[in-house]
Amino acid sequence: MVQLVCSSLIQDWFHLTFQESIWPSYMLSFVVGFTLTKLFAFDARRTNQTRREMVKFLMVAVFSGFVTDLGTRVAYYFSSSYLQVYTYVLPGSTKEININEMGCYIFGMGCSFISNYILHKTFTFKSTGFYDRLKVLIR
Repeated sequence: MVQLVCSSLIQDWFHLTFQESIWPSYMLSFVVGFTLTKLFAFDARRTNQTRREMVKFLMVAVFSGFVTDLGTRVAYYFSSSYLQVYTYVLPGSTKEININEMGCYIFGMGCSFISNYILHKTFTFKSTGFYDRLKVLIR
């Protein structure tokens, strides 16, 4: 929800297309996503490995950002090629919502959700030894 709301606000405030708003809104939702994932999804509150988890979370988040972007763009390509554009005006406002764009964005976020869940469950909040090897490489 954070990403979808941020995307809508970014489009309105900065006059960007929905595709141009994908990455800025994804970046803004990163902090909320990490906090909620850390606290609730994997019960990893007491691991005392927040720095390690943040590095791994960032790696997964960047990958999932590309998944969101690709999924959205592919869905939009098919939507704009084979369907007509549907719009909806919110009652009591002048805000017009492009249903095709929103549906494509939700599809891309759904693809990202699946990749996020799998990668966080098997990589971010598990001790895999990857972080220790990464630290050695950086030094």
